[in-house]
Amino acid sequence: MRAVFRRINTKTRIWLGAGLVILVVIALLLGGSRRRAQNSSFQTSPLVRGELTATVGATGTVRAAQSAILNWQTTGLVERVSVSVGDAVRKDQVLASLAMDSVPQSVIQAQANLVAAQRSLEDARSMTASAEATIALKDAEDAYKKAYDYRLSLNGKQWIEEVRIKYVGGRQVPEIRWYKGYVDQQTIQEADNSLALRKAELDDARRLYERLKDGPDPNDVAAAQANVDAAQATLNTARIVSPITGTVTQANALVGDRATSGNLAFRVDDLSRLEVDVEVSEIDINSVETGQPVLLTLDAISSAEYQGTVEQVAQAGDTASGAVVFTVTVGMTDADPAVKPGMTAAVNIIVNQMADQLLVPNRAVRLVDGERVVYVLKDGRPEPVKITLGASSDTMSVLLVGELHEGDPIVLNPPSQGRGPFGGGPG
Repeated sequence: MRAVFRRINTKTRIWLGAGLVILVVIALLLGGSRRRAQNSSFQTSPLVRGELTATVGATGTVRAAQSAILNWQTTGLVERVSVSVGDAVRKDQVLASLAMDSVPQSVIQAQANLVAAQRSLEDARSMTASAEATIALKDAEDAYKKAYDYRLSLNGKQWIEEVRIKYVGGRQVPEIRWYKGYVDQQTIQEADNSLALRKAELDDARRLYERLKDGPDPNDVAAAQANVDAAQATLNTARIVSPITGTVTQANALVGDRATSGNLAFRVDDLSRLEVDVEVSEIDINSVETGQPVLLTLDAISSAEYQGTVEQVAQAGDTASGAVVFTVTVGMTDADPAVKPGMTAAVNIIVNQMADQLLVPNRAVRLVDGERVVYVLKDGRPEPVKITLGASSDTMSVLLVGELHEGDPIVLNPPSQGRGPFGGGPG
């Protein structure tokens, strides 16, 4: 019985030992699998050196740098239309006109007034008036000297003519006698009056000469020109005249239409210069300056990217939806005919470009106990490293301080602790 029992006991120990070995192997295999699974769950990217482009993004609408909305200024029948949509026009070109027999009386009268005003302007610009003023001054000086000498002669005794009538043979015969004496008071008064008149005429002639001696009087010319402009402005209400050089982008005038004051006739845009106005938040506005390069994409032209420049930055903000924004004007520098006013444009203003920098992916950064950290994979385990960041873009940030080296495997989906400082949560 004992011999049999020992044999059974020995076999049992062999089986138990084998079972323990198998359990240990299984445990090791399972542990290795878990470590491999854990290691394979981390996504990494090597720390790289490169260029960071920081941008401020916004959306706006393409517009022409200069536009003109041209409305009818009076009523009448459209007699002539010389342009259509897409035509190039020059400044001061007449685009359409009304029949003169259909416009108000004031417009018809302006045509006559314009002719008279133009003649007056020609007269005002003429040198004839200057020459006439010179002659008039000489005549006035001579007349005054003559009156003055005569009045001076009355101050003392002088020969006075006396005429008497005597009868000779029954006929009246005048007898003239001269004697020295003083003239009467009435004669002196008449001489004084004549001298005063000649003095006033001389003063007038001198003022006119001074005004015209160097040519036409600028004030007369300006007044005559104002009359011409007023008549022309009234006459122009019967026409549509382009105030700018550009392209007709809207045309609502047709021959035979009845025009009404205030109705749209044409729109003209200077398509050679296109701009986009965007609103930039007060947080970003101090990083935006005139002259900065801009990248633009348009919803309507998804296959192209356009270049631009910041042309103007508003110095005062407006409130929109409770936020303070500043208007920034961007000029497109390489727009083509496919770009049209009214299209929606996504604008990225390049506010900073830094070359040869260590760049940390923003998605890898976490906040732990109030400090920024990234995780580096070492021996299969993510190790946190404290960092200080500089300028940032949408995807990358410049590494200023941190025990990191180029090529270090940065964990993009670090352990679930901390919070992403760029708007994301834990990876």
